[in-house]
Amino acid sequence: MPDLWSRLNSSLSKTRTALIERFQTLLPRDGRMKEETWEELEEILLTADVGPTVTEDLIQTIKAERVSSLDDIRTALAARLEEIMRAELPRVPTHFTPPLVILVVGVNGVGKTTSIAKLARKFRQDGQRVILAACDTFRAAAVEQLSVWANRVGAELIAHQEGSDPAAVAYDAVQAAIARRAGVLILDTAGRLQTKTNLMQELLKIRRVLGKARPDLPQETLLVLDATTGQNALSQTRLFQEAVPLTGIILAKLDGTAKGGIAVAIQKELGVPIKWLGTGEGFDDLESFEAGAFVSALLTEKE
Repeated sequence: MPDLWSRLNSSLSKTRTALIERFQTLLPRDGRMKEETWEELEEILLTADVGPTVTEDLIQTIKAERVSSLDDIRTALAARLEEIMRAELPRVPTHFTPPLVILVVGVNGVGKTTSIAKLARKFRQDGQRVILAACDTFRAAAVEQLSVWANRVGAELIAHQEGSDPAAVAYDAVQAAIARRAGVLILDTAGRLQTKTNLMQELLKIRRVLGKARPDLPQETLLVLDATTGQNALSQTRLFQEAVPLTGIILAKLDGTAKGGIAVAIQKELGVPIKWLGTGEGFDDLESFEAGAFVSALLTEKE
């Protein structure tokens, strides 16, 4: 099986190509960075969707390094990007009483249910007993879709009839997880951003139900984002962060975009750590985020 760097190298190929191909013509023959060269570098970084705040940060870093070659630029970029992505952000406690309860949120179409299935598979491969809760009770066929994934990964499913109260499903699921001594409970939720107020109130109600079962629940609230949406993913993060305290991001569909720099923007501008990367359509294409491997795959040409 390919190592992490190889898998990330493949999934970030579109973003890396967009950066490196344009870097090739960036420096003038005399190796001196002129004003128009800085402007072109700014455009390159913005095109990769690292965002204006990070772009300004990176350009100031490179200017301070007095670069004179393409390798100098890459080295300075890599060092600063890794520093940003390794920044100390709020983390979930590593010691807690099982089950680990993960509330998964996100708008429709971002790959939320598929990401839940991939995450459940990871925990099943670690030998954990996993329960999935179908709290998206209003979207047609959402429960059936989650049921199919539960069967495929060997997880148990807690579900009610279509149109049921999502918080009631969450209540039954957390009670079942505690009673059955499950290692992990993952809750799928509705994704209707266009009815933002109702959705956010629903999420808060689910969180209250979980907290009544045990004050430390949920330990994780993960937002699934579609990497192909670029800066829109940043605005989605802000909206959800206003309503519920996010502990991390699952960045899905990373292999289908040249805008992989959005991962940097989210972590730098909003302080929400990237936890998982969706690197393909395969069942096992979910990678735990590692800053060094990510930055290397972003800036290093495949040998």
